[in-house]
Amino acid sequence: MGAGAESNPVLRQLTWLEVQERAGGRGIEERWLVIDRKVYDVTNFRLRHPGGPRLLAHYAGQDATDAFTAFHIDKRLVRRHLNALLVGELAPGEPSVEPSKSLSLTEDFRRLRAVVEETGLLQPRWLFFLAALAHILLLDVLAWLTLWLVGASWWAFAVTAILLSTVQAQAGWLQHDFGHLSVCGTSRWNHLFHRFVIGHLKGAPASWWNHLHFQHHAKPNCYRKDPDISMHPLLFALGKTLSVELGAQKRKYMPYQYQHKYFFFLGPPALIPLYFQWYIFYFVVRRHQWQDLLWMLSFYVRFTLCYLPLLGLPAFLGLFFLVRFLESNWFVWVTQMNHIPMHIDRDQNRDWLTMQVQATCNVHQSLFNDWFTGHLNFQIEHHLFPTMPRHSYAAVAPLVRSLCQRHGLEYTSKPLLTAFADIVRSLKDSGRLWLDAYLHR
Repeated sequence: MGAGAESNPVLRQLTWLEVQERAGGRGIEERWLVIDRKVYDVTNFRLRHPGGPRLLAHYAGQDATDAFTAFHIDKRLVRRHLNALLVGELAPGEPSVEPSKSLSLTEDFRRLRAVVEETGLLQPRWLFFLAALAHILLLDVLAWLTLWLVGASWWAFAVTAILLSTVQAQAGWLQHDFGHLSVCGTSRWNHLFHRFVIGHLKGAPASWWNHLHFQHHAKPNCYRKDPDISMHPLLFALGKTLSVELGAQKRKYMPYQYQHKYFFFLGPPALIPLYFQWYIFYFVVRRHQWQDLLWMLSFYVRFTLCYLPLLGLPAFLGLFFLVRFLESNWFVWVTQMNHIPMHIDRDQNRDWLTMQVQATCNVHQSLFNDWFTGHLNFQIEHHLFPTMPRHSYAAVAPLVRSLCQRHGLEYTSKPLLTAFADIVRSLKDSGRLWLDAYLHR
């Protein structure tokens, strides 16, 4: 919809300046955002939003049209809630997007989105996801059968640990599919299967994943808005701009010049067994997410009944934490390869395509890479179309690459091992920038 679109004479006519003044803070508690030129007051509704109270606040004072379109599969249902929040619309002379965004690029991306919808690329194939679930359950059974048939020898213990860590990693990718509403036709069924996979197969709460992950997608690599980089600056100095700022402010919570080395100890091996493992219980209890807690407990009861009688308590605990250790290494390398080496800064309020492409990169396609990463090697396409089933990423990738080339955006794709190495390289570079600013500014 262009700047000259017809307005509703009943609605209050607003300017972008008036919307941007309602971004929260500075003594103004109201939070407004724009969707399809309509202005909504989400001050109170954000506290009830299924994606968590922070998600809508991240778009306060901004155009949220593309984010709204990207996250919801039943927009007519959601718009019923929006009607009660409507406070006005952009005046006819106001552009459809803020001055910081490219109108032509935004319109081109929305045309691509229309093509994606018309060609059925958002429609899931049930057999694909049924096969994904079946291979996870098969590996889970094989892990138990290995110990039950062979006995608790060292090699059977090792094989079981490898099989179970594979189950955990692959279940992580599958719960990600359900969490993004990309498997079933309705939100209700996606949420139900999401709780089963993340809760019963992995022992984690769906509400915790929703709370963190949708913020990450809404504003990837944006400091104070993306929880995935929220450990900055407690553990790591991330990004060129923020690392220099941290050094210039003489802030030194860690010896960041060595972060590319201590990442190997504090990152991949420690995230799940030493942090997530206890924090998920703290999260569900603090937020009274009792349904999630029951799903989680069903995992721990099942795991205990299966392996404690076969191993005894010491070996049982060893197996559990070894699986978490292996899963953590798998998870961290795959999830961080797409983002840490990319642009990290405060929210610059860029258009949807620019923001997502600058913050993400791809890994070359292969059957192994697709399986090993749960198709998150197509991270750019996933971020642009988060509800798209992963089997469609390869089909839409050439269209996205072409659009990026047309608008001068760098579409980054690299080999898997290069992507892993780039995590370490970027940490080393930002640590060096921090040290230089710390010593000389």
